[in-house]
Amino acid sequence: MHVPDGFINAPTSAVTGVVAAGAIAVSLRGARRELDERTAPLAGLVAAFIFAVQMLNFPVAAGTSGHLLGGALAAILVGPYTGVLCVSVVLLMQGILFADGGLTALGVNITDMAIVTTVVAYALFRGLVKVLPRSRRSVTVASFVAALVSVPAAALAFTLLYWIGGTTDVSIGKVATAMIGVHLLIGIGEAAITALTVGAVIAVRPDLVYGARGLQQRLKLRVNGELVDAPGAGPAPAAPAPAAPAPVAARSHRKVWITGLVASLVLAGFVSFYASADPDGLEKVASDKGIDEKAEEHAAADSPLADYGVKDITDARVSGGLAGVIGVGATVLAGSAVFWVVRRRRSDDASPANTETTV
Repeated sequence: MHVPDGFINAPTSAVTGVVAAGAIAVSLRGARRELDERTAPLAGLVAAFIFAVQMLNFPVAAGTSGHLLGGALAAILVGPYTGVLCVSVVLLMQGILFADGGLTALGVNITDMAIVTTVVAYALFRGLVKVLPRSRRSVTVASFVAALVSVPAAALAFTLLYWIGGTTDVSIGKVATAMIGVHLLIGIGEAAITALTVGAVIAVRPDLVYGARGLQQRLKLRVNGELVDAPGAGPAPAAPAPAAPAPVAARSHRKVWITGLVASLVLAGFVSFYASADPDGLEKVASDKGIDEKAEEHAAADSPLADYGVKDITDARVSGGLAGVIGVGATVLAGSAVFWVVRRRRSDDASPANTETTV
């Protein structure tokens, strides 16, 4: 659903740019409360994983494909504010390095793909986990439903933006029907990817899933063939730990981080070669309905990584794979830098020097 330059007029693009900037500013402040010793190291990895999975277009209908948006996944794993930042980092990397999504349309894309998906998905997710039984399965089911709904919600948001500032004269009813219809199908793929990923993480490290906090004392893990209560998400006790093996929650998350990074590199560097080559939902609708009549060439069209290939490398498999690996590396570095700074600001705000009060 990356909107190119020229689909939405300049005034509307400017307004969405202001909205996106404001949302990012709010998210930077909100992320200080979310990024703790568990989520901070993983937030950059979540952004890189979303980048990698977005390269895996899957077929949804004749001549149409879809890919992960990632707002629901990011919000559930690391929190809604941090989730907005994760997807925004991905969109920025894609727009600058890979000419994917217009630069003048960056505000549109952040508003649509980062803000709308994250807010809708996390609000629905929190509502569902409150009414469903407190279990690991309920978290996975809530993740599925939240991700499923977030995609047509983003399609509806694009339709509204097009109705306000579209550059071509196309019936808004036809655009809405086509966009929401195809993205309902894409939402099924989004939901499956999100639920599988959240389920996989929560099965081994429930303490790392932001959306499962408060439920972890009721979640179960299989240890040595027996179901036991998952470790709590609260702070470690002040007393020294016993000599017995450390519980799962107390172990380093380094293994999870390395596993996630390797998975992202494999997905982007190898599996992406087998992704569907059909146009995605927005591209297909734009072509069928004439929305793309005034599309403009991307400002970074001459980038050495444009269109997810490395310039001057003729072998498509090598070119695409190397571009994917570079993209994952750039995204994890950029994301980790942003979240390290945010986490550092939280630490500074919580330092004794900043907690003194005057009478």
